[in-house]
Amino acid sequence: MAAQRILVVDDEEALRNGVARTLRESGYDVDTADDGPGALEALHRRRPDLLLLDLMLPGMDGLEVCRRVRQESDVPILMLTARDDDVDRILGLELGADDYLTKPFHARELVLRIRAILRRSGATYTGQRLRLDDGRVELDFPAQEVRVAGESRPLTPTEFALFAHLARHPGQVFSRSRLLEEVWGYDFPGDLRTVDVHVRRLRRKLERDPAEPRLILTRFGVGYYLAQS
Repeated sequence: MAAQRILVVDDEEALRNGVARTLRESGYDVDTADDGPGALEALHRRRPDLLLLDLMLPGMDGLEVCRRVRQESDVPILMLTARDDDVDRILGLELGADDYLTKPFHARELVLRIRAILRRSGATYTGQRLRLDDGRVELDFPAQEVRVAGESRPLTPTEFALFAHLARHPGQVFSRSRLLEEVWGYDFPGDLRTVDVHVRRLRRKLERDPAEPRLILTRFGVGYYLAQS
C-alpha cells in the first residue's frame, strides 16, 4: 500500500524541515510549501491525504488558504498556530479545518493527531440509509453521503463521522469530551470547542433554521444528541 501523503505548509524553514523529517520517519510521504500560493499549487499537483497548515503565512494567510481549499476539496486540514488569539483558531475551524495544534508542540502529539484524522478520513461505514427530520434529511452510510430535500450536501470526513455517530444513537446525549474520544479518536486532551464548531457547521448545512435546530439538539450543560424521529 502506498504511503499516505501529507503536505506541510509553514514559512519557518527549521520547523517545516523538522516536521517533514518526523513524518517521513513515521512512514508518510511528505511534500512541503512555504507560502499560501505554493500550498494551493502543491494541493492541486500532488493531491495530499492531509494538509498540515500554518496560519501565519506570507502571500496568503492560512485562513484564506483554508477557505479556498474548502471550496473545492474535503481534504483533512490540521492547522498549526503560534497565536494565542482564540479568535483565529475558532475561525479556522469555522472555515473547515478538522483540528488545530498550537506551537510549540511535541512530535508525538502531532503524529497522534494526524493518525486520528486520517483514520476518520479513511473510515468506511456499514448500514442502511436513514431518513431524518420527517424524511427531509437522508443519511447514506455506505456512500458516505448526506442529502437534504434530495440535494447532496458535501460534508468533510469529520463532519460525516460526527453526524453518523449521533445518527446511530438517536436520543442519546454525548458530552463533548466523549465525542472527542469516540469520533475524533483522541485518547489525549483536545479542545472541547472543536466539537461545538463542528456541530455549528453541521447545523448550517442540514437544519431548516440553524438558529432553531430540530435535528442536532443541545442538552445544556451535558452535550449534544440527535432528535428521535
